Amino acid sequence: MNKNVGGMDKTLRIILGVAIMAIGLFTGSWWGLIGIIPLVTALVNRCPIYLPFGLSTCKTKTSTEKN
Repeated sequence: MNKNVGGMDKTLRIILGVAIMAIGLFTGSWWGLIGIIPLVTALVNRCPIYLPFGLSTCKTKTSTEKN
């Protein structure tokens, strides 16, 4: 499977996931577990929501990088 989550997207997902989990922990809400979703998608570099739309935030290799 190809990666579809790039560098900046990955960083934002990690920050968002940690923030959601911290808010959930602070408020004592189970909704904080939703923060696991952006963390997992960042760590595996795949977002299933991007697939049907053909989106990707990864850098594409240029012809000089392929050699």
